[in-house]
Amino acid sequence: QVQLVESGGGLEQAGGSLRLSCLASGRILSVADMGWYRQPPGKQRVLVALITSGSSTKYDDSVKGRFTISRDNAENTVYLQLNSLRPEDTAVYYCNARIRDTVTWRFGDYWGQGTQVTVSS
Repeated sequence: QVQLVESGGGLEQAGGSLRLSCLASGRILSVADMGWYRQPPGKQRVLVALITSGSSTKYDDSVKGRFTISRDNAENTVYLQLNSLRPEDTAVYYCNARIRDTVTWRFGDYWGQGTQVTVSS
């Protein structure tokens, strides 16, 4: 019914930049909060950045001033700009969105498949 597809991961050197994108598609009635999580190897998945439908944002302390989350409501897309990358940013990055679908008219939590970001020192 609803799919989230991420793109933009890859290998980058420390100090470099990457831009992640996540497109929500399918039977979408409305989209509330959208966010990015990451899961480093052997660790739990944690919230990196969140953006509300009104574009209020929240960041984990470890990425404040380096990462920027934004969204295009008309395109149901959320972005994450990653600047000043560090080796400790290496992780699988997952897109998350709270979406009301046109079938049930209920909000559900949806996840993308994940995209690998690797930062070399």
